[in-house]
Amino acid sequence: MNSIDSFLKRFEHFGVELGLQRIYQLLDNLDNPHFQVPIIHVAGTNGKGSVCAYLSSILKTAGYKVGRYTSPHLVDWTERICLNEQKISSNILEELLEKVEAAIQPEQPSPTQFEVITAAAWLYFAQQEVDVAVVEVGLGGRLDATNVCHQPMVTIITSISWEHWQRLGSTLSHITGEKAGILKPRCPAIIGVLPPEAKKVVEKRVTKLECPVVWVEPAELLQESQENNSFPVANYQGLEYKVPLFGDAQLINSAIAIATVQVLETQGWEVPTAAIKQGIAATKWPGRLQWTTWKNRQLLIDGAHNAAAAQVLGRYVRTLNYPSISWVMGMLSTKEHSAIFQALLRPGDRLYLVPVPDHSSADLEQLRTMAQDICTELEFCQVYSHLTAGLEKAINDSENLIVLSGSLYLLGHFIAISSH
Repeated sequence: MNSIDSFLKRFEHFGVELGLQRIYQLLDNLDNPHFQVPIIHVAGTNGKGSVCAYLSSILKTAGYKVGRYTSPHLVDWTERICLNEQKISSNILEELLEKVEAAIQPEQPSPTQFEVITAAAWLYFAQQEVDVAVVEVGLGGRLDATNVCHQPMVTIITSISWEHWQRLGSTLSHITGEKAGILKPRCPAIIGVLPPEAKKVVEKRVTKLECPVVWVEPAELLQESQENNSFPVANYQGLEYKVPLFGDAQLINSAIAIATVQVLETQGWEVPTAAIKQGIAATKWPGRLQWTTWKNRQLLIDGAHNAAAAQVLGRYVRTLNYPSISWVMGMLSTKEHSAIFQALLRPGDRLYLVPVPDHSSADLEQLRTMAQDICTELEFCQVYSHLTAGLEKAINDSENLIVLSGSLYLLGHFIAISSH
């Protein structure tokens, strides 16, 4: 695995550079594998990963050969590229990356790290002759390296809120315009619940491109999860099913997946109702409202790294009715720290701030000042030099529910150290 890390590290200094010229050139040098892969293309601020997970699980259950490409990974690169829910082996990924590297012409601009791994995914799915690949946009949409397919079977926009404004534009309309860049002429579009300003932009775009569009409403919750770990039951357009992922956002995410499958059925795909129910019930998507244990203590982990995701986490945690929460949090410097704190912190809570290893971590002392300003009645707020120190202190301090959140990279680090 280290060799994959060190291989991809060589492309890190080319940064995140949006634009399609380099990826088109690279794929052309590889004989355009993306032309051989039917795809479902998924953009959005939050919910992309869950929707991809539901779709690949449903279609695999229905008997199709399904590729899935998502980002970022939690522990290692192989998680990003899956075939029928199994992550690619390190050996195969290494071979693919070598092929991609061999296709880079010295006189052409070097591709970015994301473009290299994306090209490897297209190559793998073409070699495996998948029936469909469920492909998640890396950043934005219009200029993202995944946006090279001219005729996806379906395009999806899960949700839109304020994020990555440094790259995507300073207004919600700008950000929406970038994400709506994945929509293609007359290609069916499945759209989740959007703020009015964003919805206007998408409406204009689907009209211009003559996309048949489904505006999805959240499924209805029929029954909360019971104490004995049974899953909540939801109903979408008369279809009742169990939802294995936690949080109210899954009512819209699962509905988007079902609406997508219904469109595929109009294109001749056969997906029995039983496959939809079983596929959803079997879906796993780690690092999002996931229960785990560490040192004999139950923890909730969630990579809520923007305001909308933090609101989902906050609402879920409040349904658990703990008197107060111990938050162990680390965030990247680029995130909206105050909005995340506002969504999560309540009087009486305890906050343990930790760095995000190997990434541009936010200044912990600044976070501490900000958190104490936002929630003046925190019972405790302290900074720790590394994750384990903060977690151990939180476990020893109180019987509170402990929630680890703030960054998917931090969760990946936790999963990596707790599996050793």
